[in-house]
Amino acid sequence: MKYNILGDTGLQVSTLSFGGSALGGVFRKTDDKESCEVVKTALKSGINYIDTAAWYGHGRSESVLGEATTKCCRYMPQVDQMFDFSAERTLRSVDESLQRLRLDYVDIIQVHDMEFAPSLDIVLNETLPALQKVKDSGKARFIGITGYPLENFRTIINRSRVKIDTVLTYCRGSMNDNSVLDYMPFFQEHGIGVINASPISMGLLTTRGPPSWHPAHQDIKVTTAKAAAYCKEKGVDISRLALDYSLNLPGAHTTLFSTASIENLKKNLEGVTKPLTDLEKETSKEVMENYSFDRAPVKT
Repeated sequence: MKYNILGDTGLQVSTLSFGGSALGGVFRKTDDKESCEVVKTALKSGINYIDTAAWYGHGRSESVLGEATTKCCRYMPQVDQMFDFSAERTLRSVDESLQRLRLDYVDIIQVHDMEFAPSLDIVLNETLPALQKVKDSGKARFIGITGYPLENFRTIINRSRVKIDTVLTYCRGSMNDNSVLDYMPFFQEHGIGVINASPISMGLLTTRGPPSWHPAHQDIKVTTAKAAAYCKEKGVDISRLALDYSLNLPGAHTTLFSTASIENLKKNLEGVTKPLTDLEKETSKEVMENYSFDRAPVKT
């Protein structure tokens, strides 16, 4: 396993990191016993960064995990209870998460999906000051923000009175959408640690395809399906190419994937330990060129 320093935090994180969403049954029904084995195997392999949230299985993921970074502000499946960025709920959420995780503190506490706040002003004036109190109390060492719209990161970092240590962006540092590269100089200038999540773009860059709820436009789904089929014809797994691409994305300190399967975990670990073959390298280059993946954003 290789490691990078996460921005200015001083934390040494594995280049491949583990997300807890799958442990909460977000993608399919899971077995908690196998999930525990997945976590143990991931740790033994050298993975030392684990990300989870109260939203994943409504606490189930946090209960399975013994150590993690976690997120606040996204909670219940009911629309009217799904998001709450208020200071009071944020403080209560952290205590609930620590109890489920059986921890006294987490390394990083993150604001979950900022774009769903009624206004970014609420994140600035309530959520982040509440997380500063969490940090001051010793329950978290660093504060991060997450979301899909990249420009929100710049807005919050420029306006926040609370120091932002990390950003977590998903589906923006992958083969079919590398638009996060435009923001890397800004993140580096501010000493921000960059967590690049979902190298397979939430299932787009797989043979089986994305789940039914995937927000990408149909034309994107069709294009990525054609790319996956092309790889399969050449005897190449597009998911392996996608992981390699994200692992080598300039400016990203760690690449976050999620699984509740030992078999899939081992496949992802091979992305670090087993270099691409000449055929895989050639196919990756052809996919980037033939399917216009070089600067194609994921539309939502």
